[in-house]
Amino acid sequence: MSSTTYKSSREISHTLGLLFVFAAGVLWSTVGLGIRLIEEANVWQILLYRSVALSAFLYLIISLRSGENPLTQACRSGLPAIVAGLALVAAYSGGIYSIQVIPVANALLLFATAPFMAAILGWVILRERVRAATWIAIFVAIGAIAIMVSGGTSVGAIDGTLAALGAALGFAVFTVALRWGKSGEMLPAVFLSGLFAIILTSLICTFQGLSLVLSARDAGLSMGMGVFQVGAGLVLYTLGSRTLPAAELTLLSLAEVLLGPFWVWLFLGEDSSYRTLLGGSLLLAAIIGNALSGARFKPHLPTDFEV
Repeated sequence: MSSTTYKSSREISHTLGLLFVFAAGVLWSTVGLGIRLIEEANVWQILLYRSVALSAFLYLIISLRSGENPLTQACRSGLPAIVAGLALVAAYSGGIYSIQVIPVANALLLFATAPFMAAILGWVILRERVRAATWIAIFVAIGAIAIMVSGGTSVGAIDGTLAALGAALGFAVFTVALRWGKSGEMLPAVFLSGLFAIILTSLICTFQGLSLVLSARDAGLSMGMGVFQVGAGLVLYTLGSRTLPAAELTLLSLAEVLLGPFWVWLFLGEDSSYRTLLGGSLLLAAIIGNALSGARFKPHLPTDFEV
């Protein structure tokens, strides 16, 4: 193969990687709109139906890609995969609840703090070095969060904010667990999280007397989010992340944060407060600055994605 042909193939691969990761961000950005369109189902019912669809979708995808049972792959990873799966269940639960009770923009911006939480957890647990620029970005992010939540003093606002931060922590634990297990493959762990979520939400719904049968609208939206918003987004991100450096992945993932509030404004008329806009701008600046200052030409494990 000539050098010209080789360069062209690399450029095409990089272009497709950009498109795949951006498309993943677009799909993930619809989570707020999808949950807002739910009429009656609560967080546990939504998560149950979404997890059933997600697990079935990932079972098919992983089986076709590897020719192996996804559960076998997840079990081979051992304890790290179990921790990662349980962390995602907590992230899913907190994410769905927070979007139900606080503005979508606030929730998505709080989710975006997951990389900073992962950096701190990696430093404490795995003894990974945290760059000076990342520490600066973390402190800026803390200030940004303080600005965003300063106007919300109601019980619902406080609960929703804590749930969103809990979701971000769940994503961070998921990332650190994958690093702990030295796994570059996240789909089996996500598949395992779907199974855990099915078991846990079924038990919760049963003990709380919640119906396991949803309306056709709520069931369809929940399962659609499992396949298209979460599942397809993860597959596209996994394919695209193999060809892109960490900085580009971080910047492209901001499509989720930026587009999420746009969809609910466009279709539902939900606006953002000036505190959210100010704090969100500072947070996005911290994320972008950290990504650009630490640009390295190698893929990395994802640190935030859909709820």
